[in-house]
Amino acid sequence: MIKMSLAEIIEKIKLNSNLSEQDINERIKQKMDQLSGLISKEGAAHIIANELNIKIFEKISGRVEIKNILTGMRDVETVGVVQQIFPVTEFNKEGRQGKVRNLILADATGTIRVVAWNNMVDKFAEVKEGDMLKIKSGYVRENNNSQKEVHLNDRSAVAVNPGDEKAIEVKPRTPSRKRIDELEENHDNIEILGTIVQVFEPRFFEICPECNRRVKPEAETFNCPTHGVVNPKYSYVLNVFLDDGSDNIRVVCFKNQANRLLGKSDGEMLAFKETPEKFEDMKTALLGNLTKFTGRVVRNTMFDRLEFIAQTVHAAPDPDAEIKRLNEEVAKVSGQ
Repeated sequence: MIKMSLAEIIEKIKLNSNLSEQDINERIKQKMDQLSGLISKEGAAHIIANELNIKIFEKISGRVEIKNILTGMRDVETVGVVQQIFPVTEFNKEGRQGKVRNLILADATGTIRVVAWNNMVDKFAEVKEGDMLKIKSGYVRENNNSQKEVHLNDRSAVAVNPGDEKAIEVKPRTPSRKRIDELEENHDNIEILGTIVQVFEPRFFEICPECNRRVKPEAETFNCPTHGVVNPKYSYVLNVFLDDGSDNIRVVCFKNQANRLLGKSDGEMLAFKETPEKFEDMKTALLGNLTKFTGRVVRNTMFDRLEFIAQTVHAAPDPDAEIKRLNEEVAKVSGQ
C-alpha cells in the first residue's frame, strides 16, 4: 500500500492552496477535536485535502522525481546523481549467503537512499560519487528510521552514466539553523547546535540479517515480515539531551549517527550490550560537549513531545566558526 507521511501531505496541501503550514496544522487539530480523537493526524490531513478538492495520490506513470517517491511504490523509475556510496555488507542466513550495498541518490528535488541486493550489488562495483544513475523497477520501503528507501533486486535494472540522459543539476540542500525553542513538528533539514546535558545508555533491538528491518519476537523465534523466521542480528539507538540556552530536546541517534557521535565501530558498540556498565565512561566523556546535529523534528506520540532525529552528527564543531556564523546571521537580520 502506498503511504504518504504527514509532512508530505501538509506540503501537498500548501502547494495547492493558499493555506500556510500553521493554518493547515490548526485545521488538522480542529478536525481531530471534531472527531473526538478517533482519527490520526494523517487521516485528518487526508480529510482536509479532500474538502479542498486536492488530490493527495495522483496516478504516476513513467519516471518519478525523488520528491514524489512514496513508500509502497513498485516498479519505480528515477534518475539521479550519486552523492555517497557505502561499503558492501555480506550476510549469511542458514547457509544462504548474500550481500547488500547502499548509496545516496539525488536530483534537483531531493535525496533518497538506494539499497542494492545480491546480484544488483555487482552493478555498482565501478560506480563513483558524481556518476549519474538511471534506475528501473525499484520498490520503496521505510527503514527503521521511517525514511524511504528504493530497493533493487534481480527484477530491477540500472544504467550508469547513460548517454541518452541530460545532465542533472543537484542543488545542495543547505540546512536551516534554528534554536531549539523554534523547532516545530515536521521541520526537516534542520541544524541545531548545543551542549549535551544528558546521555542515556544505548538500546539494542533485533533486526533481520538480510533486509535490516526490525523483527518481531514470536514465541521463541523472531519473524521478519519479508524473510520469515530469522536468526536476528542487533542494531541500536542512542538518545541524548541537547541544550542551546533557549530550550532542550531529546536527540535520537540511530546506529550510524551513534557511531559518529561516540567515535565507535559497530563491534565496539555491540560490546556495550553485554557489558553496559562500561558505557559509564562514554557518558562522562560526552557530557558538556558542544555538538551540532542535522536532521528532522518528529512528535513522540507516547509522551506527546518533540524529538530530533539526527541524520548527520558533527561531534566537534569549531566554536570560533560557529560564533562567526552567528554574528553573520545577526548582521544579516539587522540589515548591517
